[in-house]
Amino acid sequence: MTAVLEGSVALVTGGARGQGRAHAVRLASDGADVIALDICADIPTVAYPLATDADLAETARLVEAQGRRVVARKVDVRDRAALQAAVDEGVAALGPVRIVVANAGIAPIMGGFDEDDTFADVIGVNLVGAWNTVKAAAPSMIEAGRGGSIVLISSTQGLKGTGGDGTAGITGYATSKHGLVGLMRSFAHWLAPYSIRVNTVHPTGVPTPMITNDVMQAHLRSTPATSDRQGNLLPVPMVECQDISDAVVYLVSDSGRYLTGVTLPVDAGFHAR
Repeated sequence: MTAVLEGSVALVTGGARGQGRAHAVRLASDGADVIALDICADIPTVAYPLATDADLAETARLVEAQGRRVVARKVDVRDRAALQAAVDEGVAALGPVRIVVANAGIAPIMGGFDEDDTFADVIGVNLVGAWNTVKAAAPSMIEAGRGGSIVLISSTQGLKGTGGDGTAGITGYATSKHGLVGLMRSFAHWLAPYSIRVNTVHPTGVPTPMITNDVMQAHLRSTPATSDRQGNLLPVPMVECQDISDAVVYLVSDSGRYLTGVTLPVDAGFHAR
């Protein structure tokens, strides 16, 4: 049986660990070759540790274990020139991109850092990084003339502002994730004539290193009112990476061939509260 994504090349940012790794490996298991990108370095305004070179190498190993090719590169999505160079290298090695999963993101919700720097970093990674990613990949998609699908990984905080407290990290996170919806809708209009679909996915909490680290957990324990407002309607505290990857595969495969401009929550009912 032919894999559902056989012959496709998928670009995944934030691919070294967490959701990004899950998306890369799942796409590979369904037949796609993968360009996996990650900063693999800490950002001063983010109190928890970010991915490492070893994390990205493990993602590459897991993709190859699915029998697929992979180009894994260390790059900051805020750096448009470096991102373009990495995408071009991946395209040269694997072929034109057909799938984009703009997943790279940070949640610098802890205080103690300069507010302006914090706000700029979260907007830069989460929103400008997605802009850079699509702008780097779309030309090869258009030139190939095979259509394609782009998924921007937003959040429940891209549909609601629950938990907002005016701080730079929390406000910046919600702003960036809302901004992805506007970016998606504009891109959907731009790329529809080329049969390239663009959608957002909005997860509730997912047990990734962004959430399960000691710094983030200490913050959540210190703000119980905020934590209470983050609860899901269904009796589960979080969903799993595979649940988000299932949604991504649905959107990028023929199963979602007529979906574009859609905000898809995978949130155990959070948005309905």
